[in-house]
Amino acid sequence: MAETQYTVCILTVTYGDRWHLLEQVLRRANGFLQVTDIVVVDNASVYDVAAKANEIGSGKITVLISKENLGSAGGYKKAMEYAVNSTGADLFLLLDDDNLPQENVIDDLLKQWQATPGVNDKKALFCFRDDRRPHVIIAKGEDPYRFYLVPDNFLGFHLFRIISNKLRKTKDKQFTGMPLKERAIMPYVPYGGLMIHRDMIGAIGFPDERFYLYVDDSEFTYRITQHGGRIWMIPACRIIDIDKSQGINYKKQLFHDQLLDEWSFRTYYHVRNRIYFYSRVAIQNKFIFRLNKLIYLAWLWIISLLSNKTVEYKKLVQAVNDGIDGKLGKADPAKF
Repeated sequence: MAETQYTVCILTVTYGDRWHLLEQVLRRANGFLQVTDIVVVDNASVYDVAAKANEIGSGKITVLISKENLGSAGGYKKAMEYAVNSTGADLFLLLDDDNLPQENVIDDLLKQWQATPGVNDKKALFCFRDDRRPHVIIAKGEDPYRFYLVPDNFLGFHLFRIISNKLRKTKDKQFTGMPLKERAIMPYVPYGGLMIHRDMIGAIGFPDERFYLYVDDSEFTYRITQHGGRIWMIPACRIIDIDKSQGINYKKQLFHDQLLDEWSFRTYYHVRNRIYFYSRVAIQNKFIFRLNKLIYLAWLWIISLLSNKTVEYKKLVQAVNDGIDGKLGKADPAKF
């Protein structure tokens, strides 16, 4: 039987003044023969994205302009709706505007799609980043649930896992030198590097705009797992983050905490949305969750006093409460 020939649509969302990043991604995407369409959502950028994209000279690129920043959730939803309704592509590859795919990534993804078990609405592929330590360890055979959906944790803190976590980090040396597996299962993943079939969107829907920013990708892709599908991380298919994530250069100091020191609208949405998501899919024992919450917030309160961050602490508590109460959507800037 002849190999099925799939066509691919690449989806990305941009904002602000990021042409120096987006241009690299679009030029690489434009060179892939199997890519028939490239959809860019202009999330209220400060320059003319469409004019710049036209300079690339490709008939593949469509720029959807939004005068209001829809956030990542609204942006990717807009891109997916267009891809489903206005393109004939079979597969959609989502990329952030700073995700540079390696030159052979589409060929490799299509080969892996053919080789990976499962029907179109029961599988997804995810590209590998070798600078993300958990991804590397999972790709070498570690249980992904060591890092994801840890029951009853509060913002990553769990009283009864402190010692075991330290022991696991010590044992991580065993993964040094171990080969990467051909594929590894992930419970959920970021948008950037995700390949899904159009049938998957029919099965799980679009991103939830109420998240606005952050964790919307976790919630959206976790629906694949909840739907009975599998997300396969493929180490042979790689992307590079040209722009480094927020907080990556933060230096720890005594009696300081990154959540308080780098408080911003980004922190608010991250905390609120993570609390909302985890409180609905990862709580097994409400008492332990509340205990972890009480201890961690008490510690942050002490830190806020010592670091003169009491205002930021109060806003963080508000974000936590909004997440628990399900108060999503674009928030009042006063909360930042």
